[in-house]
Amino acid sequence: MPNILVLDCKQEISSFNPRPSTLEEFSILRGEDLFQHRGRNTELGGAFSVFDQRDDVTVLPTILAQGLSAGLLSASSWKTLSVDILEAVGARIGEADAIYAAMHGAMGADGELDPEGHLLTEIRKLAGPDMPIVISLDLHGILTDRMLRQIDGLTLYHTYPHVDFGSTGRRAAELLLRIIDDGVKPTIARVVIPALVRGDELVTATGCYGDLIRDCQRIERDGTALAAGIMIGNPFTDVPELCSQVIVQTDGDAKTAEAEAVRLASEFWPQRARMQGKLIALERAIAQARTMKGPVVFTDAADATSSGATGDSNAIIAALRKANYPGRVLAQIVDPAAAAAAHAAGVGATIKVTLGGAIDKRRFSPMAVEAQVKLLSDGKTRLETMKVPIEGGPTAVLTFDNFTVVVFSRSVFMFDRSVYYSNGCNPPDFDLTIVKSPHTERHMFDAWAEKNFNVDAPGSTSADLKSLGHTICKRPMYPLDPEVTFTPRAVTYQR
Repeated sequence: MPNILVLDCKQEISSFNPRPSTLEEFSILRGEDLFQHRGRNTELGGAFSVFDQRDDVTVLPTILAQGLSAGLLSASSWKTLSVDILEAVGARIGEADAIYAAMHGAMGADGELDPEGHLLTEIRKLAGPDMPIVISLDLHGILTDRMLRQIDGLTLYHTYPHVDFGSTGRRAAELLLRIIDDGVKPTIARVVIPALVRGDELVTATGCYGDLIRDCQRIERDGTALAAGIMIGNPFTDVPELCSQVIVQTDGDAKTAEAEAVRLASEFWPQRARMQGKLIALERAIAQARTMKGPVVFTDAADATSSGATGDSNAIIAALRKANYPGRVLAQIVDPAAAAAAHAAGVGATIKVTLGGAIDKRRFSPMAVEAQVKLLSDGKTRLETMKVPIEGGPTAVLTFDNFTVVVFSRSVFMFDRSVYYSNGCNPPDFDLTIVKSPHTERHMFDAWAEKNFNVDAPGSTSADLKSLGHTICKRPMYPLDPEVTFTPRAVTYQR
């Protein structure tokens, strides 16, 4: 009758975001509160759906720590967070027979550039050498050698934009139970690919990356592999092992795991140029948009808060104003001072504030506006896909000229419509909507927009990867370095 200890720790950071993140960015749940995820499309929700079907399985919930995407986690916050997590695990490790850890893979802290590796190393010390540990990761994570040496198996997201949070947790739980019940001994083959990728070809429903992911799913489903996936990392998390990589796991069959991993890596490499961001100059996008019936969408991937950006870019708004774009514009921005001024003045008031440049002052200059306060809120909503709560802090809807701007106090995820809906704004009612995310699910914006422009704007998550200034990841690395050679080689791990 296995007792399975469960924990969750996630944050995705941009090393190029100038503001360090702190514990204030994290939501913490403890003990039985983790069961709030039952029925949700989250990794824990998926795992619980498997464990709950078994009368002989007891779940030991410990801690959930989920941080908003932001800059490098401060040293003091990391110390407090890591101690908290390890104490929560340590308090129940004596009851446990196995461990499931839902992680992201793209964390980074001042003084610890592999937080997941540190946590797993310390958890392995607490658990001993024989207790099974299975983890799940975002395909935008960075899986390190240190992490691989601590775990028995793992599962990865298979979709982008991500919709398979729950099924990834379910696959992890099923793999863990196979290890416990059937004595499965995963052999993990890893091929590191010296390439960073970004762009439309990564959309798994339509892009060439999706074709490779479907082959990973095939070898899982036909029994060739216990689990397989291709991680493309988060190119904005500048850490030593940032890369793309293929992961294939078999039941003790190292030869097959290595062969499949090498095959997939060999098919990935020639398509690396296709898997780069295709950006349109902002001025050109505006010129085209003003001639369209619309509505249109401007994607501000360079300021994607879900990838670790600040969310305070006003570059597109400023360019639209300068160009005298005539249509109705719906925008989003993070500016705590402007939001506070709106709340102090009240609905209906006219206020003089600046918008933008509140955090990333090197890239963005504050823009003066005289605006009317149309709506005030507490900034609370739920993401459409995951149904998990987010809190943007005191939030205001400001209008000036032909612009309607939702102003948040915190850098919350802005990749779906919930941040607009919860503040009384319906994107199809506008001629142009700005979305601070590289990609969203098709029905959210692309299904009804005449055109979605992926604009070339400044920001700490720009798809123009060479513009960011990587200094830590291993080089040479495509496209940071033009001439990179690659011969796929698999390294295997088995506990």
